[in-house]
Amino acid sequence: MKRIAIIGTVGVPGRYGGFETLAHQLVNNLADDFEIKVYCSKHAYAKNERPRYFNKARLYYLPFNANGIQSIIYDFISIIHALFVADTLVILGVSGGLLLPLVRLFTRKKIIVNIDGLEWRRAKWNKFAKKFLRFSERVAVRWSHADITDNEAIKRYTSIHYQTLSQLIEYGADHAKKVEITETYSKKYSFIHQPYAFKVARIEPENNIHVVLETFASLSQKLVIVGNWEASEYGKKLKDTYKKCQNIYIIDPIYNQTELDVLRSNCLLYVHGHSAGGTNPSLVEAMYLALPVLAFDCAYNRATTEGKALYFKDSRELAQLIKTNSISEIMEMKSAMKEIALERYTWHKIATKYKQLINAFDYRYKKQEIVSQLSKMSTNWLQQHELSHLKNPTKYYEEPWRS
Repeated sequence: MKRIAIIGTVGVPGRYGGFETLAHQLVNNLADDFEIKVYCSKHAYAKNERPRYFNKARLYYLPFNANGIQSIIYDFISIIHALFVADTLVILGVSGGLLLPLVRLFTRKKIIVNIDGLEWRRAKWNKFAKKFLRFSERVAVRWSHADITDNEAIKRYTSIHYQTLSQLIEYGADHAKKVEITETYSKKYSFIHQPYAFKVARIEPENNIHVVLETFASLSQKLVIVGNWEASEYGKKLKDTYKKCQNIYIIDPIYNQTELDVLRSNCLLYVHGHSAGGTNPSLVEAMYLALPVLAFDCAYNRATTEGKALYFKDSRELAQLIKTNSISEIMEMKSAMKEIALERYTWHKIATKYKQLINAFDYRYKKQEIVSQLSKMSTNWLQQHELSHLKNPTKYYEEPWRS
């Protein structure tokens, strides 16, 4: 069996975050096909929560945080260790990108990098960190044997800036389930039998938490919002500002999947404020649950929802959507969201794509580069592959997505 190392996540079992869920589901779906190793952060798991194996996957615990500035050390050590125990390195994120040229030049290990969204654009990073992450992203794409993007808009971005045809592999959502309301949850959440909007997210500026809270503070409709409020000054300030609003329920992180699903599967609609990244897991999960979606208007969200959700760019537009669309009009989105999710966002399909990519190296898979092919491409070919923007390289990847 091929030995696969999954690097760059907090670890498994996944508790919170897109990459953690991805690693968790890859282990669940591919444990019979590969010998899997997963690197985990000791800080995220109590001593009695650190098994040696999880569903056949070997777990290695490192004394560093998987996020923030320590992620660079965390990824570096994981990559170095993986060279001794794995044949293929599946690296989630670009923090360890600077090490990849050495891996590529001095070993025969195969490198697959999922660049996630445009991490360097997140508001939480200072100027130096943004420059480092962007450079690390460039190195990771250049020196990997295969690079993965999770959104059509990000794929267009890599085609423009790195002249490579990335593999488009999104996220699954079928781990999210419709859960009936029990007496226990009725007592715990007094609002749960009433109509309410729902949002779950990391409390960060690019997720537009402030926009959503400001909007609902001016309305009478109920909002339930779950997140890690105490992780930053941004979150603490918002929590303190809006905790007294009668129609807003601010809830701390929920790591129990069933409890989270109770809240979101029984809401009236889902509000998605993410403006950075690619295909956001919380969005595809809401779609799989057949929730009507009000999403921030950016290329990533339009690509994920195929232009079939309702979109806003600020508090005024979000309030307008809520005021002017009747419940029956909003509910018409349910079947469209579910249909897209069933077609594109199931874990069996996602895991199969990873499996096929890993096995493709047996058949001399080589990353396709666009520059060397441009002279051979006809206009029709470019249009067919949605790469005609290369003739006039503007920020096409940031424009509203069109089906």
